[in-house]
Amino acid sequence: MNATPHWRLPFAVAFLMALSFFGWDRADAVEPDWEGYKVVLERHVHPGSVNATRLNRVKYTDLKNDPDFAATIRSIAAFDVATLSGSREKLAFYINVYNILALKMVADHWPVKSIKDVGSLFGPVWKKDAGTVGGRTVTLDQVEHEILRPMGDPRVHMAIVCASVSCPDLRREPYVAANLDRQLDDQARQFLMNEAKGLVIEGGVVKLSRIFSWFEDDFGNSGGVMGFVRRYRDDLPKDAKTEADLPYDWSVNGE
Repeated sequence: MNATPHWRLPFAVAFLMALSFFGWDRADAVEPDWEGYKVVLERHVHPGSVNATRLNRVKYTDLKNDPDFAATIRSIAAFDVATLSGSREKLAFYINVYNILALKMVADHWPVKSIKDVGSLFGPVWKKDAGTVGGRTVTLDQVEHEILRPMGDPRVHMAIVCASVSCPDLRREPYVAANLDRQLDDQARQFLMNEAKGLVIEGGVVKLSRIFSWFEDDFGNSGGVMGFVRRYRDDLPKDAKTEADLPYDWSVNGE
């Protein structure tokens, strides 16, 4: 989740490029078998805390040597992305891809204090090759800004996890088309109930994650940022002042 995306392509152009690049529009949608990834998440992701922030904590020390994680990485590299035709299948697939590749980026360089340490000022981690998807090498930036964001569902910002404390929690199950709406709604609700990183009320002011500032335009079709937020937090004061400026902790979300 790049806080300063260098996404300069017009929306329509980027979306058409994504359609062409990944061969979408097939009628025979097929999702990968995520059973191995499910096992990895259940094995290495557990409720805990980092820097006094409650979250789903990742055990990178064990993850990096897990053969099931290596198999998961190989599976997305070999998967035929042209079989993904339905929007739900595509969205679920690429959310999982982003999260897997973010985990891989940290695990490959473990130990690191932050995923940003994998990159540099002139070569940020978001633009480094993160892995292979459907036979093509991709970066985290490409998955987020050229594929996921153009699909138009702002809930992706509650689901993709850049291996950092202030990101939404890494879900302990893969995203799948059949359950996607329920999963995304639950992610948004859980994130906005977390006072350390999603939303907190201080002195009558609703303070939000900076995600809502960085990607404000993505919430336009959901009634704007507060229209989106109130879908999941109907307990907020009606005329409260809002600020999307909660401190963002880029520390790695595990150990």
